Order: sequence, then structure tokens, then C-alpha cells
Amino acid sequence: MTKLFLLRHLKSIWNTENRFTGWTDVPLDKNETGKVGELAEKIFQHKIDKIYSSALFRNTDTIARIFSHIGSKYPVFVHLDPGKMKNWGNYITLNDDKAVPVFVSEKLNERYYGELQGIDKQLAMQKYGEEKVHLWRRSYSVAPPLGESLKDVCRRTGPFYERYIKEDLKKGKNVLVIASHNSLRSIIKNVEKISDADIINVEIPFAGLLEYDLNESLKVTDKRIF
Repeated sequence: MTKLFLLRHLKSIWNTENRFTGWTDVPLDKNETGKVGELAEKIFQHKIDKIYSSALFRNTDTIARIFSHIGSKYPVFVHLDPGKMKNWGNYITLNDDKAVPVFVSEKLNERYYGELQGIDKQLAMQKYGEEKVHLWRRSYSVAPPLGESLKDVCRRTGPFYERYIKEDLKKGKNVLVIASHNSLRSIIKNVEKISDADIINVEIPFAGLLEYDLNESLKVTDKRIF
């Protein structure tokens, strides 16, 4: 038996302002502190062997805030994407029981919303129509103008899941993934084998936490939502 935890980040400033955020790298809302202690308690009552995060600040900051509730430990962000952050930001464990590596990749970033990024969602519905905007936000294959569909997101999260997360789960490790709404929806689609048509009904609230129990074949035996 192994566990997979999926956590959506705390609410960002643009989430509070009801704007499409996508890959725009905005900070968390300064008032988003209420659920942090509860999340830390629920997650770290279990042994967490591996942590993965989106590269967006609202995700890494969510991790930092959660770690502030678990004593003397702190996260060290280890970058997996090619570039100097991967080559020069290397982390070598030297019997350090305080630092916890968090493996970061933009493959886990939110859906790219293209021309919608920064636009108020209500104004977008007035301009394009509520039904079309809903399809852009929740459907599998319909993409916003110059942006990504959920299908496109799956094309980058799928290989990442297979290469890193699934391999850890196969070894019996408990894995925590912190990411944004649509990257998590794409992982949920993979884990729960949800159809292209039914994924439109899957939503995760801000700071929403999903806990899966998986058997040796990585089939879901139990699921809890917090």
C-alpha cells in the first residue's frame, strides 16, 4: 500500500480578484493562512517520501507556508528542468535532517490560458459567452485563444507522472504533489482513469487536498478529500 497526496495551492491574489492566472507568476493572497496548519497536520501525520511541485511561486510558497507548521524542517527546492537552476542549484544531502528536498518542474504548471491571462473571468464571459468560457476552463480538448486545452496539459504532465511520480509509487513511496488546478485535474484523470467526457465535472477547491491509497498495481483502493 502506498499513498499519493495531491494538493492545490492556496488562493493567489489573482484568484481573489477573479482573474485568469495561468502561467502568470503572481503571489498568494496575504490573507491565505487559515488552512495551512490543518493541511500540515493532515499531510505530515504520514511519512512523506517524495515531494513534487509546480515551478509557479503560488505553489512553492504554499509549500513554504506548510513547512512553517512542522517544526524545524524547511524545504529546499531542487529544479528538474534543464538549465542553470538544475545544474548550479544542485543539492547534496550531508546528513542534514532539517532540509527536505522538493522537486520542481514547470511540467506541473497550470494550464496556459493564452489571451485570457490577466482578464477578469466575468468580463471574459460577457465577451465570449458563459458556455464557451466554461468549456475553455473545464473540458478536455477545447483550448482558450492561443492557450492550452486540458489535453495539452496532459501531454506534459503525463510523461512527468510516468517518469517520476509513478516510479516512486511503484517503489512503495508516499508522494505529495503541489500544483495548480488543471495540472492536478490532468493527474487525477490519469490516476482515476476518468474519461475525456467526465473530466469536465472534476473540480478542486483552493487548498483542496486529495489522499489516495494505492495497491501494488497502483489501482485506487481508497480516496479521501479534505
